[in-house]
Amino acid sequence: MEKSNRSIRPTGKMILSGSEDRRHFIKTVATTAAGAFIAPSLIASSREHSPTPQIRYPDPSIVIIDKQFEKYFQFNAAVEQLWTGARWAEGPVWFGDGRFLLFSDIPNNTVLRWTEETGEMSKFQTPSNNANGHTRDKQGRLISCEHDSRRLTRTEPDGSITILADKFQNKRLNAPNDVVVHSNGSIWFTDPGYGILSNYEGHVDKFELPANVYRLDPSTGEMVVVSDEFIRPNGLCFSPDEKLLYIVDTGQSKDKPQPIRVYDVIDGKKLANGRLFCDMGKGNSDGIRCDIDGNVWAAAGNGGAGYDGVHVFTPQGKLIGKICLPEICSNLCFGGKKYNRLFMTASQSLYALYVNTQGAQRP
Repeated sequence: MEKSNRSIRPTGKMILSGSEDRRHFIKTVATTAAGAFIAPSLIASSREHSPTPQIRYPDPSIVIIDKQFEKYFQFNAAVEQLWTGARWAEGPVWFGDGRFLLFSDIPNNTVLRWTEETGEMSKFQTPSNNANGHTRDKQGRLISCEHDSRRLTRTEPDGSITILADKFQNKRLNAPNDVVVHSNGSIWFTDPGYGILSNYEGHVDKFELPANVYRLDPSTGEMVVVSDEFIRPNGLCFSPDEKLLYIVDTGQSKDKPQPIRVYDVIDGKKLANGRLFCDMGKGNSDGIRCDIDGNVWAAAGNGGAGYDGVHVFTPQGKLIGKICLPEICSNLCFGGKKYNRLFMTASQSLYALYVNTQGAQRP
């Protein structure tokens, strides 16, 4: 691992405990105003972009396909458009200790911050190297997949950027896409290479590696391929007990269903027994998350009205409900004060819905 030359204003070298590390990171990203990270710059109030209120509950955009979904459906909660104005919104990650959400606007080369208490949207990081997916490690630090730089990075408590991975076997990564962290501290990420297919979300460049799924041990720097079975591995998430890993493939041809596959996680290090979890029919998924009951909430897109939004599957792969959005949904995460608010990045906008469940992983 090495340090990047991108950082916020240095505050001196320090060694912090996990809880101190987390608190200092939150304080740093909330107050620093130099370098790559900037002071909150109000873009627009969410209230200025609120959709027309529903005439009556229940919200018709919430579709119950199976009675099992009724457990997770809040009768008097509606889909809310919190903000719009991105070019392609992606990679939401919740900071409960700071009560804000970060997400990427990949083509605009920016990471945005939505603050829950005020509903304000501001710029968090620009340039972002066309960052896509994000998560947090067990110390609360931000882990980011950067398209343009073709690397996986970590933001330290002092604001400096540590390069976690940019090569495998002396070959450049393609363009890391999405990332999750296991409770043992290992970082699992997909590398489909969308960031080097065009200049819109990165730059045109040559592939040096297959589109793999990797596991990185940040304490040793050891990185291994855990799966090479995908055409374009994309979103991924662990089951609540971390015994399963779900991975989206967005690389099938248009006339074939886009699959979500599931694997057994062996000793928190390897994958085995890969199999089809579900297919997405006429469209595809992207980012995915599990709730505390093991249901898979999958961002859905490219299927048109009545399809685009979020599809909810049981642990057995049965579709039980949908949240229909007027835009293609790219990714999602659970957050909010009680972790029962589903945040959805969808094309140009950020949406949210209160649900009767909580996210399985709380970084």
